[in-house]
Amino acid sequence: MSSHLRLSLIGCALISGLSACATAPTPDAGYLSRYDNLGARGEGLRASVREWADTETLKTVSTVRIEPAVLLPGADPSGVLTQAEQRGLLREVDAQLCFEMSERFTIAGPDVIADAAVRSAVTWFLPTGRAASVASAAAAFFIPGPIDLRAPWTLGALGVEAEMTMPDGRQVAAIAWARQANAVGTDAPSLMRAGDALQFAEPFADDAARVMSPGPAPDKARFEPGQDPCRAYGPRVRAGSFVTKVITNLYVPLSTETPETTSGEAAEEP
Repeated sequence: MSSHLRLSLIGCALISGLSACATAPTPDAGYLSRYDNLGARGEGLRASVREWADTETLKTVSTVRIEPAVLLPGADPSGVLTQAEQRGLLREVDAQLCFEMSERFTIAGPDVIADAAVRSAVTWFLPTGRAASVASAAAAFFIPGPIDLRAPWTLGALGVEAEMTMPDGRQVAAIAWARQANAVGTDAPSLMRAGDALQFAEPFADDAARVMSPGPAPDKARFEPGQDPCRAYGPRVRAGSFVTKVITNLYVPLSTETPETTSGEAAEEP
């Protein structure tokens, strides 16, 4: 395919992306214990990060407990996620938070008293358009390069709120985070309704851990075999997903579900 045609397709995707209507997340979903310290929502429609931290108090925190993420009522306005898909999305948020936070803090086990707790909730979800994602992936074979082209109606989204609180319930850090996939960029198409949301769990967790840390991120943590506090979520490096993306041009995550949570339910088509 010629460079001229490639540029034409990119231009069309850009125009379509700019003209597409994107539902913005609720500014304050009501999950955080307080919002008055957060800044105003950014101007960008497809990405927004509002954050606050008490850096002096954060310096006293060394051990944290990560509470399981929840899905707020109304977060999935289209109601397309099955219970299994909801569990998979929440588990991926938990996994990425554990991966990122364990590089900065000691993760408290069930019988350990923690200095602080981290809790999170998915507040906004838009599904990835799966049928058009096939076309987007196919187009990538004829338009080589690192840039993915996405039809506007395939663009999924994720919004998450999270906070760190002390044992007395006092909030010491908080973040309200939202992102929607772009028509032109590195957000890979997916055959999963939660494909974009699953991809965005990692950048959310990275931002959350940054906000909740008193200093710059340390070097990547290395744990002895069997000693990784996040080992229940599987490998930290998802090499299989990367290889699949290279071969198929589609995002296919490694499952973080356990056999106990997947054996009784199969995902349904809408």
